[in-house]
Amino acid sequence: MCGFSGYFGSIRDGKALLERMTAAIAHRGPDEHGIFVAPDAGLGHVRLSIVGLGDGQQPMSDASGELTIAFNGEIFNYVELREELRARGRRFQTSSDTEVILHLYDEMGEDCVSVLNGDFAFAIWDARRRRMMLARDRMGVRPLFHTMHGGTLYFASEVKALLAVPGISAEIDPIALDQIFTLWAPIAPRTPFRNILELEPGHLMIADQRGVTTRSYWQPQFPDHHQASTYSDESGAAEELRALLTDATRIRMRADVPVGAYLSGGLDSSIVSALAAGMTSQGLRTFSVTFDSAEHDESAFQLEMAAALGTEHSAVACRAGDIAKVFPEVIRFTERPIIRTAPAPLYQLSRLVREAGLKVVLTGEGADEVFAGYDIFKEARVRRFCGRQPGSRIRPHLFRKLYPYLPGLKQQSPEYLAAFFGAGDEPLDDPLFSHRPRLKGTAATKLFFSGDLRAELKDYEAADELIGRLPQDFGRWHPLHQAQYLESRFLLPGYILSSQGDRMAMAHGVEGRFPFLDHRLVEFAAKLPPAIKLKGLVEKHILREATKDLLPPTIGRRVKQPYRAPDSHSFSGPGELDYVRDAMSEDAIASRGLFNEKAVAKLYEKCQARPASGFRDNAAFVGILSTQLWLQTFTGTSIGKAEAA
Repeated sequence: MCGFSGYFGSIRDGKALLERMTAAIAHRGPDEHGIFVAPDAGLGHVRLSIVGLGDGQQPMSDASGELTIAFNGEIFNYVELREELRARGRRFQTSSDTEVILHLYDEMGEDCVSVLNGDFAFAIWDARRRRMMLARDRMGVRPLFHTMHGGTLYFASEVKALLAVPGISAEIDPIALDQIFTLWAPIAPRTPFRNILELEPGHLMIADQRGVTTRSYWQPQFPDHHQASTYSDESGAAEELRALLTDATRIRMRADVPVGAYLSGGLDSSIVSALAAGMTSQGLRTFSVTFDSAEHDESAFQLEMAAALGTEHSAVACRAGDIAKVFPEVIRFTERPIIRTAPAPLYQLSRLVREAGLKVVLTGEGADEVFAGYDIFKEARVRRFCGRQPGSRIRPHLFRKLYPYLPGLKQQSPEYLAAFFGAGDEPLDDPLFSHRPRLKGTAATKLFFSGDLRAELKDYEAADELIGRLPQDFGRWHPLHQAQYLESRFLLPGYILSSQGDRMAMAHGVEGRFPFLDHRLVEFAAKLPPAIKLKGLVEKHILREATKDLLPPTIGRRVKQPYRAPDSHSFSGPGELDYVRDAMSEDAIASRGLFNEKAVAKLYEKCQARPASGFRDNAAFVGILSTQLWLQTFTGTSIGKAEAA
């Protein structure tokens, strides 16, 4: 796990430039750094040593000196690939997974990505063909950004490295901001930085003298709705699932340093921790976040699971005000505005892991997308159920069962519940049917946009662009599979694996590994019948069946409780920090020109008087504050009205 930067094109003093670019992302690789410069190409690398501690330095060249790679991430099946390559006569100079990629590229060219099982982003300079190849893993675990400037292609693991290039500066992209305030994240390849793009998950890029081309090599696929499943036998499917998940965990335990695990107290991280604990003779270390507020805290389940596994367990307490203290740093590392504070406790958690002396942790991310665990999947099923009989007074009662952690809903009438969840409001064939209530709720935060920003956006609709990005065969999939695709293709890499995942872990030089995102497991789960993933209103049914012997019954039968953190409440009260008051002041809001200063003033006053209880006000407060911090961190100057002046 590391960070890298590079360029393809003619520049002066490439070594000095790469030194500046790698220095900007030194937190990603505190152990070593290296520079490679060739005519019209260069690569810089900062290393977090995990595999091949003594001989995995990068950038790495092959024996001929004609292929050079800078690589971020891990290839988990590198042991098997290396043995296959050796059987074909290949000779290795190192014990690292990095060299495996070089040999595969030498044999297969850009098709080498098809045999890699890993979380990766890499750049290979091919001196023979005078071309640069960039690639990113299938699910988008590892980041890779790029931009063209002065006829030269620049790329890096984080945007901060690109901003170290003379002439490249930060300017916010209004459409990306609209997408964040609608979809929680920009639609890749767009980023919040105007003219700076990210390579999409499952894509590769080739840059040579003819130009730059990008293509997809993998994306999630589901069977046609009425196609008979090959997994009609539930017990057989559970057995195959268990074998795949066990192997996915096994190969993610490969490291020359100790591997720990995050333990949230929920089903997914508990399963991963249980599997991992059975694969180590040295004892597993587990790590958790606890909260003061009972609404967010899961410490009782965390301690129960840690005791059941006998792990050495540590927790970081996220107390009132802690989120506000680290939030500016969180935005510096996310490199984008966010509408929830959830990344902040994970920033604290990765710091705890690093202070404990670990560099690698397993996590349970991905299970909800792959096995239909989110409430939004159940909610969509009930909405469809109600939509077929919109006059029913009985069916809306089902909404009460969806959110046991939101007691206020239990007291509402059927009419209120049906209206709140939009039952019967959307056409059943709407491609975004499953996500319309979320999109409407989030998009309400745009009421705080300024008139100037609204005018610049004109009639732009983020949801319409999302529909335009759906694959051609999307309409033939089962509704549950459509909803799963939306989560796994957009929100997962755009927010969960980036703002909550890679960026928070790597802020402290920690690598997260995700067994549920092994592409073999993802492809297997996509073929499973929807009825054994979401059985009635029981989420992840087949996963529970496959792993029920691993967990205490209280954990195995536990209903999904999404990971959340206090939002606007984190920034209010007697200990309010000066930067919050300054960033949300009418003068600061007006000077940036993105939000209506009068409306924001009322929101700020409301949230200071009492913690916001509604999603809109919480999301708007966090979104506006994080945007102000983003502008301050990356642009350093006012925009909008201040520029016009």
